[in-house]
Formats: sequence, C-alpha cells, structure tokens
Amino acid sequence: MDPQTALFQQHRQRLFGLAYRMLGTPGDAEDVLHDAWLRWHAQDTDALDDPTAWLVTVTTRIALDRLRRAKTERAHYPGPWLPEPVIADSEQPEAQLERAESLTLSFLLLLERLSPEERAAFLLREVFDYSHAETAAMLDIGEDACRQRVHRAKQRLREDRPHQAMPNIDTQRRLLERFMQALQQPDMPTLRALFAEDAMSVADGGGLARATLHPLHGAERLARLYMQLGLQLQHYGVRHEIGQLNGTPALFGWHGDTLVSASWIDDDGERITAIHSLRHPGKLARLAAVTKSATSTYLH
Repeated sequence: MDPQTALFQQHRQRLFGLAYRMLGTPGDAEDVLHDAWLRWHAQDTDALDDPTAWLVTVTTRIALDRLRRAKTERAHYPGPWLPEPVIADSEQPEAQLERAESLTLSFLLLLERLSPEERAAFLLREVFDYSHAETAAMLDIGEDACRQRVHRAKQRLREDRPHQAMPNIDTQRRLLERFMQALQQPDMPTLRALFAEDAMSVADGGGLARATLHPLHGAERLARLYMQLGLQLQHYGVRHEIGQLNGTPALFGWHGDTLVSASWIDDDGERITAIHSLRHPGKLARLAAVTKSATSTYLH
C-alpha cells in the first residue's frame, strides 16, 4: 500500500464516523468517503501542512453539502424518516466504531432537528473534540460564528432531548423483553403499564410498508396500537428476537427469513417513552443478512 493510501486508511474509521453522524445512513457516509478519497488521490499531499486536518475538512464539507440536499428530500419523505444503523457484526473497520452515546440511533435522530451548519459545528466541536478555532477553519467561518452555531445546537438539543440520563443498556433490554412478551401474548393492561403517559411511537415505512404516517402519542393509544399489532403478528407468524443496533438493544421482527421490522426504544428508567420502528423494506434488507447471526445474542 502506498503512503497516500495508507494515510487515508489510517483515518478512514474516524472519517466514516463523522460522515455517518452527519448523514444518518451508512450508504451516504460511504459515498462521502468515496468522494473524499478521489479528492485526496488527486491532491499533492506532500504540499499539505496537516494532511489529517485536510481530510477531516474535505469530508465535513462534502457531508455538509450532501446533508443540505438530504434535508430537502426528507422534507418530502412519506411519513417519518429514521436513521439507518451501522451493521454491528461486519468485519469492516467502520462497523467497529466506538459505542458512544453520539452513535445511538436516538441521538442521530435528535441531530436531525439541527440545521446542517449547526450539526457540522456541533459534531466537530463536541463529539470529535476540535477547538472552536479548528472547527471554524474547517467550516470556513469566523470563530465567533462557530461558537454561536455550537451554542445554538447545544441549546436546541437540551430543549428537545427527553429528560433522561444516558441510556442504560440493561434497563432497555429488560423493557424490550417485556414488550416482546406483550406482543407475543397481547394484553391491554400489560401493554398499558409498559408506556409512560406521554410515550410516542414513530414508524418509518418510506411509503413502501404499512406504517403510521405521523407519530402517535399517549400510553393508551400506543397500548391499543400494539394490542392490535400483536394479534396481527401472531396471525402472520411473525417471530421476535432481541439483538442490538448501534450498541443499544433492539427488537427484530422476522417473517420467515424476511426482516419486517427493527425497533429501538427510549425510556425514563422505568417505562418506555418512545418506540422507533424501521419498516422500510430497503433499509431492512441491508440489515437482514448480518442481523440473522446477531439476533438472540447481545453483542458488547
């Protein structure tokens, strides 16, 4: 491997982590890295004072441009849009990203509430630990403007974030197991007790699978929804298994060899505050091959 390629490969995991957190889909992150590699390959790297900073800057700007376009597309998405997980047990280096809070699907979804510019500044400064001066240079803005973007982003995330501590893996797993049992033996009181009063259900069908087109709110409403869904799933022979997505527990629904749903939750320590369900066939198909070997086993 030539030195130029070796240096890119050395930083590939970090660059992928940045692009993925910017865009919320592994496929888009891979496209960003491909474009960054083409620019890197055409660059006279010997003339660069800081090749690593150059790579991060180019990756960020490509991802930022792509995110601006994605924001427009997602505004016209049929129903709620949810981020795609990184495949957990792939042998690819990018799949071995640190299982940090900033990689959870719930946090990626929260980042969707920021503008592309705020998201880039926040990630560089707060997740990847670049200084305000370094972040400003990468984004080609003034340092004061950078500080304002990061401040606005942090303020918005504080306002929008559920009032809960960092996710507790054991708690989420227990709640998902109880939820799975309630789907297998549908019972209104059991389901109702699982949900916080203001609990929310969000499903991403992409217009290609049956899913609610708007988030549903309220424990009673969610209990009725999943009571009906549990009965339907029994009729169609859907089985459920516990696995993980982006380092946190998840519930997978299988109809034969076809993955028909992948869900994760938020909680308040005692009850479920939100259920997010992927039902988009394309997103699920990309998960299915490796998920078959990952379900039923919790991967640390």
